[in-house]
Amino acid sequence: MTDSSEKLTPAQFLSQLKRDTSSADDSVAADDGGIPNFDDLDFSDLEQTNATEQDESEGDEEQVSAEQNDVEESPRDHQQLNELFERVHTLLGTEHQQEGDVWSPPEPETIEDTGLGFEEIERLVLKYLMARGAAAGRAVATHICIPFQIIDPLLKSLKADKLVIFKNSATMGDYEYTLTDLGRERARRYSEECTYFGSAMVPLQDYLIAMEVQSIAKQEATEENLKEAFSDLIIEQAMLDQLGPAINSGRGMFLFGYPGNGKTSIAERVTGCFGSTIWIPRTLGIDGDIIRLYDPAIHEKVDDDNKSEGILSMSSYDRRWVQIVRPTVVVGGELTMEELEVRQNPANKLCEAPLQLKSNCGTLVIDDFGRQRMSTDELLNRWIVPLEKRYDFLNLPSGKKIQVPFDQLIIFSTNLEPKDLVDEAFLRRIPYKIEATNPSPDMFHQLFELMAPMQGFQYDKGVVDYLIQTHYVETEREMRACHPRDLLLQIRNFCTYKGLPKKMTAEAIDIACSNYFTVM
Repeated sequence: MTDSSEKLTPAQFLSQLKRDTSSADDSVAADDGGIPNFDDLDFSDLEQTNATEQDESEGDEEQVSAEQNDVEESPRDHQQLNELFERVHTLLGTEHQQEGDVWSPPEPETIEDTGLGFEEIERLVLKYLMARGAAAGRAVATHICIPFQIIDPLLKSLKADKLVIFKNSATMGDYEYTLTDLGRERARRYSEECTYFGSAMVPLQDYLIAMEVQSIAKQEATEENLKEAFSDLIIEQAMLDQLGPAINSGRGMFLFGYPGNGKTSIAERVTGCFGSTIWIPRTLGIDGDIIRLYDPAIHEKVDDDNKSEGILSMSSYDRRWVQIVRPTVVVGGELTMEELEVRQNPANKLCEAPLQLKSNCGTLVIDDFGRQRMSTDELLNRWIVPLEKRYDFLNLPSGKKIQVPFDQLIIFSTNLEPKDLVDEAFLRRIPYKIEATNPSPDMFHQLFELMAPMQGFQYDKGVVDYLIQTHYVETEREMRACHPRDLLLQIRNFCTYKGLPKKMTAEAIDIACSNYFTVM
């Protein structure tokens, strides 16, 4: 027994254990030598434990074998350590949410809290065990993103139904499970219906609540927010003053102008004006249909060491959800009507969420609008009601139609005049039309000054003046915002080929322009 002044608080104790653990998958040893000395802990801030928790019992640990397929209750030491961690998680978990988070999904404590039925979780567990062969209870819980305190009694219930058996003992009062012949047959039937066995689904109602709380319509972008979001671009103040109100409207905009003037670059940075993250479900479960919502190709996951997946994790949030940067979904000429509807893979029966669902609470950019495989009328007619009402209807493979939020800022980026693409009725629903104009000579200098160091050059004002006079004024050629970057790349590639030092010269400018403007 150590002196009281040397006692550790539960938070300090867990922090020390985490430092001593080499990875998130390391487990605390289950034998007597691996159990921490509880006398060194100060439990004065924890609730009084049950009378049964105070009892001390002695007993030898039962050995479990695959042939016996039956095990006595877990050792008392295992149970005590397991309950310690669960109590500390309950007490300290809410203190580790990120600052500024308005909402985060709370960790479920019972099956009812998940919004799922026993059988829905059973399907995932049995299909996972069939794929793995055998797995510990905590591994099952981690894979399907359901807390172990919910999965543990469920696994024991499956054992009582002779669907799974104990294969071996594991750490922390856990066991390794494998399927029986009956369980394997049931898992096969489940796989014929749908092969998915990843993260447990989130009910539609929970998703609707989360989208309402995190709605982009509730966000406000100030002038300072815009300047920060576009800090790596050269944009005139007049255009920022146009973009600000359009972004705050939350109703979308047309961004038009000549190619090369930064329309796509501007559209991709609009979401950054809100400067926050959101939580989205990995998958949605709607009356038997499973819809995959989280897409790593589109969504940028927020990495946080406090959200460790290990048993010593100090955070308490629903792991069926993932925290992402407010999404920016960019699609171009490849967009098809099928991508705007729920699509089911006939092989695995898993559904893919449409683009507007993946971009909720963020920005959806339709790049090169007017060049899609479908007609502009077909695309706009699909969205004319959602843009007005801010909700959409989706048809599920089961035949059910559901109402979902249409909560994103839609930006139509095009090289064509909006009035040449759509009729007046649709123009009225997109009240903001912003033109990305050609850069002025002063802005052209600023672009060169910004881009030159990125390509390894030192900015030379005299050379840029020569470029403007010789290759723009005298030839009556219009300047584009992309020209400084493209011409510097031409010069860099020439210098690399010739083995010359990277330097902006009039001769290098002439060579670059002769290549770049041959047919322009």
